[in-house]
Amino acid sequence: MSTERPGQFPFTRGIHPTMYQGRLWTMRQYAGFGDAADTNRRFKYLLEKGQTGLSCAFDLPTQMGYDSDHPMSAGEVGKVGVAISTAEDMATLLDGLPLGQVSTSMTINATAGTLLAFYCAVARERGIATSALRGTIQNDVLKEYIARGTYIYPPRPSMRLITDIFAWCGDEVSQWNTISISGYHIREAGSTAAQEIAFTLADGIAYVEAAVAAGLDVDAFAPRLSFFFNAHNDFLEEIAKFRAARRIWANVMRERFGAKDPKSWMLRFHTQTAGSTLTAQQVDNNVVRVTLQALAAVMGGTQSLHTNSKDEALALPTESSARLALRTQQVIAYEAGLAAHPDPFGGSYVVEEITDRLEGAANRLIAEIDALGGMVAAIERGFPQREIQDSAYAAQRAVDDKKAIVVGVNGFVESEAPVQGLLRVDRALEAAQVARLRAFKANRDAGAVRDALDSLQQVAAGTGNTMPRVLAAVEAKATLGEIADTLRAVFGVYHENVVV
Repeated sequence: MSTERPGQFPFTRGIHPTMYQGRLWTMRQYAGFGDAADTNRRFKYLLEKGQTGLSCAFDLPTQMGYDSDHPMSAGEVGKVGVAISTAEDMATLLDGLPLGQVSTSMTINATAGTLLAFYCAVARERGIATSALRGTIQNDVLKEYIARGTYIYPPRPSMRLITDIFAWCGDEVSQWNTISISGYHIREAGSTAAQEIAFTLADGIAYVEAAVAAGLDVDAFAPRLSFFFNAHNDFLEEIAKFRAARRIWANVMRERFGAKDPKSWMLRFHTQTAGSTLTAQQVDNNVVRVTLQALAAVMGGTQSLHTNSKDEALALPTESSARLALRTQQVIAYEAGLAAHPDPFGGSYVVEEITDRLEGAANRLIAEIDALGGMVAAIERGFPQREIQDSAYAAQRAVDDKKAIVVGVNGFVESEAPVQGLLRVDRALEAAQVARLRAFKANRDAGAVRDALDSLQQVAAGTGNTMPRVLAAVEAKATLGEIADTLRAVFGVYHENVVV
């Protein structure tokens, strides 16, 4: 048995010697729907109930770089997240929230730089230095091509925007986590645990390579990299997955990239319980699933955690179901006794064997990706997409053939009355959001906006860092859609290469 201790390289047993004995994980419940005022109320509600960090979901138009009044946005405004088109929307979203004290995670990718600029502009307007801001932008575009689909630009210019953010934040927003490299959506798309590790870390390798190629020192940006994993149903495998991922990343950063700072070797990650495992049938069973998944994340050493709500297979969570999901974390933290023991399963021959097995399988997949020329080239050839498709198909066949039982779906089925009291987004919200946006556009200096966007276009067409010009455009009152359109004019739009 290994003599490695928690807090020691390669951090199999956790990145801190005492783990939760000194500080609990951040309880960061994901929230966002309707307009900025709706989500602001939900944020305040969750903070009042004991949440310790903010996590924001954005609607599809915001994720895809369309303003709320764009024809492509019709019917989608505020539906799967909050609608944010302007710095004014961001100011409403953050109204009354202690930006210098609470950390904020934003699940945003193709438009990550613009949303970060909105956030910084609001802070500056309030007199808060950007250097005091703490939080994370997901900013992980590669997994969008692999598993999720909210991309805008082709992969290579998208990688440039990401490294621009790395460099700019190093100077201006030094406490901000510049990327959350996401395995969550890879797992939701149907990958196995080993594929989740491999494809996530291969994405991470690609980002580090791009940053180094852009002239950044690895130890200057690597400590601000973070990851985002799924907590799925196989309890022991999930605990082992987190341990294996930490070990692989530590070795990659030290051996492959020559990082010298131990903080560059540490894989810090947020976890969300698995939305794909939630069922519309017998929704109360989802509470049990989420509890087991949350336990696996905590025993695996997560740094922050979101627990899904029981009604999410049917609708956005209600206040009461979101509160129960948060209370699930609080019971684990304060009543279960787990926080007293770093890596409680360390030394278990079962968990150690699964950790070794997952490490080996993930490393073999990473080697395949390296042989294809790295993750960008692998995506262009459809390799990870095809692997996930095959795994998802096999998993669904197992359910269809009853080789895998999902309680309430293909086993222990009962007739049920429809679930009552689900959250519905008011259809009138879209018209009100569009009216606010049009008033915002009418009451600004159109010439200043045009000049700021022209300046951004010039930099994007060259080699300079785009982020200062994005922030200048935001402060000139350009909208998210206008900034995205400016970059579309330079970089073009990505069209998926369908894998068969």
